[in-house]
Amino acid sequence: MFGAVQFGLLAAGIVLFVPMGMAGWHLSRNKMLFFSCALFITLAVGVHLTPFFPSISNFLYKPYSISDSSLPTGTSSSSMIRDSCIYSLHSVVMYKSNYSECVNGAIDSNGDSGCKKMSWRWTQSGSVAECEFQKLKKPDVSVLLNGSWVVVAGDSQARLMVVSLLELVMGSEEIKKIRGDLFKRHSDYSTTVDEIGMKLDFMWAPYVQNLTNLMLEFKENKNYPDVILMGAGLWDMLHVNNASDYGVSLSVLKDSVLALLPVFRNIDSIDRGVSESAWIRSPHLFWLGMPVLINSMLNTEEKREKMDAVMCNAYDDEVSRTKLLRQSGGPLLKLDIRWLTDLCGPQCTADGMHYDGVIYDAAVQIMLNALLLESNQKPQ
Repeated sequence: MFGAVQFGLLAAGIVLFVPMGMAGWHLSRNKMLFFSCALFITLAVGVHLTPFFPSISNFLYKPYSISDSSLPTGTSSSSMIRDSCIYSLHSVVMYKSNYSECVNGAIDSNGDSGCKKMSWRWTQSGSVAECEFQKLKKPDVSVLLNGSWVVVAGDSQARLMVVSLLELVMGSEEIKKIRGDLFKRHSDYSTTVDEIGMKLDFMWAPYVQNLTNLMLEFKENKNYPDVILMGAGLWDMLHVNNASDYGVSLSVLKDSVLALLPVFRNIDSIDRGVSESAWIRSPHLFWLGMPVLINSMLNTEEKREKMDAVMCNAYDDEVSRTKLLRQSGGPLLKLDIRWLTDLCGPQCTADGMHYDGVIYDAAVQIMLNALLLESNQKPQ
């Protein structure tokens, strides 16, 4: 390297000073032409020498990597990297737990404590590995959700998401204490984790119309959660059993969600003493997909008759057709429970509809990593 630099300097001297000397001899009467030639030659030499000085090259052509937190989030490159990672969040594999991975005190799909039969992890392929997804622990989640208002709205699938999130934030022992209130059928549940100032509200909303009403209530009250996780479809499939009507309801829901974006709030200007509108950060919005329904395991004849594979596919098609999801240009990022339950299979469910905690644990971690990406943060 040192020899290359010496050679470059020698070449520069020859290229720069010999022509300048000759130009000075012949062009001494035309100073403007002399200095123009000198400037051109100096720039040419500079271009040839730049590769020999890495610090200069790095200054002019600064590289970036996916883990470079100094890259501004507003740049197109950063946005492309973030979007690529967001759409890789479901690149997971399920595998049987060994004894050391068995979590005592965990709550399964029936609300009972026990050992989790299956575990999960993100795949280690190149593009996914570069995203550096992590299973967040309580300290990281406490920082991420510190002072946040989280709303989870939906049916029993959404309630199981609340269980996994609170178990992560509060611990298994605390979950046991609130289990009775948390598993009251068809009821709301609210709690505040005083340690981090996080408020969590579960809203029993089994129909899409319930979700729409909730969005309209947020808009009317001008009071917006930081995170909204919602999902509905199973009750509609069982009690209405009309995919087209479900699609119409989803379109109305989409409009009500879009009405929340961007969020404005009236504030009082201290300097001018007047009320004005100011933009604040919009809620992080997630859609909880429906699980794989294993027809032969469903616990009533009505469910087995109405909730077959054809109807499940028709309901999923309506979610895609209405462009509710961010994957199709909509406002909500999907947590793909169907994909996760398909990976885990029949061994992870007792009734063909509600699955073991590993499914909802994985979905919660996917959601939390999405929040990290969207807020341009990394775990401590």
